[in-house]
Amino acid sequence: MAWRAFSTRVLAKIGRPQRRRTTAPRGGRTLRYAPDLDGAADPGEIVWAWVPYEEDAQRGKDRPLLVVGRDGDRLLGLMLSSNNDRQGQRHWLSLGAGTWDGQHRPSWIRLDRVLEVAEHGIRREGAVLDRPRFDRVAAELRRSYGWS
Repeated sequence: MAWRAFSTRVLAKIGRPQRRRTTAPRGGRTLRYAPDLDGAADPGEIVWAWVPYEEDAQRGKDRPLLVVGRDGDRLLGLMLSSNNDRQGQRHWLSLGAGTWDGQHRPSWIRLDRVLEVAEHGIRREGAVLDRPRFDRVAAELRRSYGWS
């Protein structure tokens, strides 16, 4: 799977796996749905990882990420939020509730911030996003960001 080069900024903190934060680039990304609960994270699976805050990269929290791609041992993920304030916000798409949230709260996915995470940096597999919801996310990435 070939990925277009894009600029990244490495964010690291002692005790946390190194990861790069990116914004969603236009074009050059291919989406495919391929979950397989074999211990390796695949597109369509929701995993948990430490995500830095945008305003302070030294701080962050564990949160769910939808894996939308892979480049070797690096996962490309979009973060989820159960914060109701996300409803109707630009770049956030409603996913509804799912098993990735222990309280089964509705979730939203952020489309304009792609997180690149080393596979060894994920904490656990949370769930598989069903195909219809993955297809809605993929359609929006294609429409808004030129992914294929």
